[in-house]
Amino acid sequence: MRFKGISRLGISFFLVSLSIFFVSASGYVDSNEEGHVSVVISEGGLAFIKDLLVHEALSSINSLRLPKIQKALKIPFVGGVRAVLSNITISQIDVASSAIQPGESGIVIVASGATVNLSLDWCYSYSTWLIPVDISDKGRASIRVEGMEIGLTIGMNIQEGTLKLDLLECGCYVKDMIITLDGGASWFYQGLVDAFEGSIRAAVESAITNKIKEGIMKLDSILQNLPKQIPVDDTAAMNVTFVNEPSLLNASVGLEINGLFAPTQKIVPKSYRDHIKPSISCNGPLKMLGISLEETVFNSASIVYFKAGLMHWVVDKNNVPDQSLLNTAGWKFIVPQLYRKYPNDDLRLNISLRSPPLVRIASDKIDATIISDMTIDVLENDEVIPVACISVEVRASGLVEVSGNNLAGQAGLDGFTLTLQWSEVGNFHMFLIEKAMRVLLKDVAFPFANSRSRKGFPLPIIHGFMLQNADILCTSSRVVVCSDVTYSQTVESHSF
Repeated sequence: MRFKGISRLGISFFLVSLSIFFVSASGYVDSNEEGHVSVVISEGGLAFIKDLLVHEALSSINSLRLPKIQKALKIPFVGGVRAVLSNITISQIDVASSAIQPGESGIVIVASGATVNLSLDWCYSYSTWLIPVDISDKGRASIRVEGMEIGLTIGMNIQEGTLKLDLLECGCYVKDMIITLDGGASWFYQGLVDAFEGSIRAAVESAITNKIKEGIMKLDSILQNLPKQIPVDDTAAMNVTFVNEPSLLNASVGLEINGLFAPTQKIVPKSYRDHIKPSISCNGPLKMLGISLEETVFNSASIVYFKAGLMHWVVDKNNVPDQSLLNTAGWKFIVPQLYRKYPNDDLRLNISLRSPPLVRIASDKIDATIISDMTIDVLENDEVIPVACISVEVRASGLVEVSGNNLAGQAGLDGFTLTLQWSEVGNFHMFLIEKAMRVLLKDVAFPFANSRSRKGFPLPIIHGFMLQNADILCTSSRVVVCSDVTYSQTVESHSF
C-alpha cells in the first residue's frame, strides 16, 4: 500500500482509528465553532501543586542572605556602642504544615509552624572618656526562629489566552526568636537582643515575603511564556490558549482550554462569552487531575487534515498481501468485461473520504461510520484509466487509551456495505467484491491505522509533569481522562 504524504498520515489515521470517522452529512462542525478542553484540578491535585510550590520556595529561601543591620546603642556603664550585624544568612527553613484553599477572591496558601535557622557575624566598637581609644570585638551568632506563619492569596485571570497570576496578599509573621551569641561580653548579649531583635525579625519577615513575591512573579512569567499551541506535526497543532475565567470552587480549580486543532502557526487567541463551569466526574476514587475533551476537539482535527488533503489514499500492489487483487486477472470472474478490455493490467485504488470526520462519542465506546469513494484505476503502460467508482461505507467502533501524556486509540471493523456509483466496464457482482474488500480492510487498512494510532496526540500537560495511573472513560459526547500526576523537573523552563 502506498500512501500519499505518508510522513504526515500518522495523526489522520489516528483520527480514523479513534472513530473520528466520517459520515456523509452536510452538518459537520465548522472549524471556527467553539470547542474546548476542560481541566479540573482536584483537592488532591491542589495539594500536590502546593507541596511542589512549598518545596521550590524553601529551596530558594535556603542560603538567602539578608541585608546588613547596623545601629548605635546606649549600654549602661559603657556608653555609646556602634554595632553591626553582617553576613546574615538563612541556613535552613522547615515548614511543619501547609494548606491550600480556593475561594472567591483567589487561592489561599498558608504555611504554619515554620522554623528558620540563621547565622550572622557581629562586631562592635566603642570608646569612653576614660579610655580614649576604640575598643572592639567580633564574633558569630546563631538565631532560631520558631512558630513562623506565612500566608498568601493568589488571584488568577485570563489575559489574551494565557493564565495570569496576581499576588493579592502576602505576609510573614515571626512568633519566637532565640539568639545564641558565640563569644562577646555578657553586657553585649543583652544589648544585642534588646536593640536588634525587632530589626532581625523585620528583616526575616521582609526577606521571606519578598522572596515569595519574586517566586510568584517568576511562576507568572513561566505561564505567560507557555506556547499557545501544541504541534502535532507540520500540518496541525492543538490550540491551548485559555478561555473564560478560572472556576475557583471549594476544593478544586477548573480551567478551560480552547482545545481545537488548527493549521500549524495559525493559532489566534479568542475570547468567549459563554462560560460553563468545568465539571468532570471520574469513576472510582478521586484523582489529582481530570481532563475532559469534547467532540469538537476531535472534529476540529478532522477538518484540519481534511482541508490539508490528507484524507486521500492511493493503494497499489506493492504492500497488499494478496497482490492478485490489484490485477485485472484477479477480477476475471467478478467483472468479466474489465478483464476482457484490460487483460493482465495492474490496478490501483484511489480512495477519498467525502467529508471531514465527525466524532460520535457514546457511553463506553466510540461508534463511527466512514463513507468514501473508491475509484478503480487501470494502469496501462504509462496511462492511468479510471474505470469504476464504488462507494464504501464502513461501520467501525473504537476505544481510546492514555499512553504516557498522549491520547491514543484502537479501532475495529464492525461491518461495511458497497454501492456501485458508476462503471465503464459493465455491472459488478458486488457480493463477490465484498470478500476482497474485507481482506483489504481487516488485513491492511485497520492494522496500518492502529499501528499509528498507538502514538496518539499530546494532551495539554506541562512539560515535566507525567500522568500516572490514568483512567479513561467515554461519556455522552466527550472523553474524560482522570489521573494522578508525578513531577520530575524543576520549574525553570516549561512548555507543553
